Amino acid sequence: MESKRFAVPRAEDMRALGAAVAGRMHGGEVILLSGPLGAGKTTFAQGFGAGLGIDEPIVSPTFTIARELSGVFADGRPARLIHVDAYRLGGVDYAPGQDSVDRLLDELESLGLDEELEDVDDHAVVLMEWGEQMAAALADERLDIVLERPLGRPDAAHDAALTSGGVRYATITGVGARWEGFLDGLEPR
Repeated sequence: MESKRFAVPRAEDMRALGAAVAGRMHGGEVILLSGPLGAGKTTFAQGFGAGLGIDEPIVSPTFTIARELSGVFADGRPARLIHVDAYRLGGVDYAPGQDSVDRLLDELESLGLDEELEDVDDHAVVLMEWGEQMAAALADERLDIVLERPLGRPDAAHDAALTSGGVRYATITGVGARWEGFLDGLEPR
C-alpha cells in the first residue's frame, strides 16, 4: 500500500484534488471517501464529477443513498459515476448472530448496490462517502481517501472541537495491485 497526504487549504483546492484523481480513472474503480462532517467529502466529489465532465450538480446523496451520473473518462470513453452516501447504512437492528458486515451487505443487496460494488464494470466508478465502515465488506482493491478537518483550540472546560475554517488534509491510499503507481506525480491542478 502506498499513501500520499495533501494539504487542502480551500474548497477550490479540494475540488482540484477530486478532479486530479478523476482524471486518472479508467473504469472499474471503487473509492471510499471518509472523514468527519464538514471535512470536504462532497466538495471532493464535486471536483471528481467535474474531472469526469459531469454537468449535473454533485450533491450529497444522503436521502437517496446513491445517484448515478454520466460523464466521460480522460480517454473519451463514456463514464458512469455511482455516488453513494453510506452514512445511513449499517443501522443497529441486527438479526440474532448477524454481525455488522453481514448487516451492511444485506442493506447493500436490498438497495441493489451489492453487485455494483463487488464487480464494478469498465465504464463505472463507485465513489462512496462514509465508506470507512464498509471497507471489510467491499472491494479488496480500492482507493481510500481520508479527509481530516482541523481542530479548534481546547479551553479548560472542553476538548478541542472541529472547526469550519483552516487547512484540511487528504490522505490517499491505494489498496491492492491495481493502485500501484497511481499516486506517482498526482498533484491537484
